[in-house]
Amino acid sequence: MSKNPSKLKILTNGILNENPVLRLVLGTCPTLATSTMASNGIGMGLAATFVLVCSNIVISALRKVIPDQVRIPCYITVIAGFVSVVQMLVKAFVPALDSSLGVYLPLIVVNCIILGRAEMFASKNGVFDSALDGLGMGIGFTITLTLMGTIREILGSGTWMSGLDGLFPFLPEGFAIQVLPESIDPFTIMTSAPGGFFVFGVMMAAATWLTTRPKKEKASAPAETAEGGNA
Repeated sequence: MSKNPSKLKILTNGILNENPVLRLVLGTCPTLATSTMASNGIGMGLAATFVLVCSNIVISALRKVIPDQVRIPCYITVIAGFVSVVQMLVKAFVPALDSSLGVYLPLIVVNCIILGRAEMFASKNGVFDSALDGLGMGIGFTITLTLMGTIREILGSGTWMSGLDGLFPFLPEGFAIQVLPESIDPFTIMTSAPGGFFVFGVMMAAATWLTTRPKKEKASAPAETAEGGNA
């Protein structure tokens, strides 16, 4: 059997098994800071995904040209170029998102997820596989941010997808879905740092349980079979 993972596994690996936030614990700072609303999570996730895919492709294509001694500065230069493109596009077409994300948009340059995948995967694999890895990690990052933003926004503000009109101009201004009745006081702590850490911890525990449970079941299956045979 080939040791090379399938294309589908490379693509889906970042969604749960090696989720960059919940399993590899990378990019924690932007995750906690931008997940106060679901719409912010979508915007940040899409921006990071674009940079991940493009930087992985370029770094993989140049992996045999870049000297090993200066690989990290070269990676950061490539990543910074794509972040600049993203920042200019966001400023031009979705200024509301640029205002919401603030300094965390240009700080994608030093996001550990992007630099980590460049070092761990793109610098060692082909262009197509590196593109799939970047896309899978970006999807996992986006899903995580959106789920965290959803939980924190609903519990902390009582609404969902507030600010989505900043991403999609065709939506009415001030778009928001009222989830909790206005008569219920929201848990405003969920939109602050303590609430972010709480949701982050719960989601990390859930992801760890989901990924380790199948391995434990497989490990216990042979033991149970052996016991049954001895009996």
